[in-house]
Amino acid sequence: MSLATFDLTPLRRADRWHPAELAFWLLPVAAYLVFPDNLVLLTQIAITALFCLSLDLILGYAGIVSLGHAAFFGFGAYAAGLLAANGIGDPLAGLAVAALASAALGFVTSFLVLRGSDLTRLMVTLGIAMMLYEVANKLTDLTGGVDGLQGIEMTPLLGRFTFDLYGKTAYWYAVAVLFLLFWAARKLVHSPFGLSLKGIRLNVARMPAIGAPVNARLSAIYTIGAAYAGIAGALLAQTTQFVALDVLSFNRSAELMLILVLGGSGSLYGAVIGAIVFMSAHHVLSDMNPEYWQFWLGALLVVVVLFARDGVMGGLRRLSHAAGGLRKGAR
Repeated sequence: MSLATFDLTPLRRADRWHPAELAFWLLPVAAYLVFPDNLVLLTQIAITALFCLSLDLILGYAGIVSLGHAAFFGFGAYAAGLLAANGIGDPLAGLAVAALASAALGFVTSFLVLRGSDLTRLMVTLGIAMMLYEVANKLTDLTGGVDGLQGIEMTPLLGRFTFDLYGKTAYWYAVAVLFLLFWAARKLVHSPFGLSLKGIRLNVARMPAIGAPVNARLSAIYTIGAAYAGIAGALLAQTTQFVALDVLSFNRSAELMLILVLGGSGSLYGAVIGAIVFMSAHHVLSDMNPEYWQFWLGALLVVVVLFARDGVMGGLRRLSHAAGGLRKGAR
């Protein structure tokens, strides 16, 4: 069916911004005013949210499982870090280079990842990330190895805003990039392309029958997700002015999967909410109980999985529907 005969009204309706969404995006302003001494943590939350959003695009919408998504995050971090360490410290140029580098890596590796089933994809993505980790570990003259990439010096953002010790520029920079890329992802998933991804995830066998190029669509979204992850990595490198080897580690990929499960996949907002809940809980619990904070964080994840299998976002959605039903019953 061509776009000329396809009714786009439901997609346009879904693409409209709701008042609750607009209120949600005022939270960064409130957080800045309420927690002015925690801007470093808030910046990390914004970066993690963008990283998790990149995984949600490929897993939550396209159904591509991955245990090595940190490969693109780390690749973007090193790309932006090396650019700045070699005299090109413009933040936006670093984002562009990181996005292109990670997108290229995603496009090339997509042909390996998409050939197999879910289990094969898990192993292939994990293997790619492990290989990049070892390459970065061995190329000490380039990456710094276990000591990390240092000497990253950023020029003022847009020629005006300097990255200061208070983290104000870094915070608003990360939030602005997160919002713009979230807006782009929202447009994408509410387009015919995004609808075809949902169809592929739900029933891949039927999609070729209606003329949808399955492999091309999956390769495209995998490349886009890789670019998003690379930009998140670049933000980390630019705001901390350091790239540690663990940006490519398995732990980072596994933690990302936990964050998405916690927030709820396939909704975009679940990625952001998951990052907020996980990073906030991590910060509070590690301060309260430095020895056993991982136990309590694990307990939180178990509770969410048992009582809200589709994550915090799914639980909020059910509460909203229940409240709507109560209001209708009271009339």
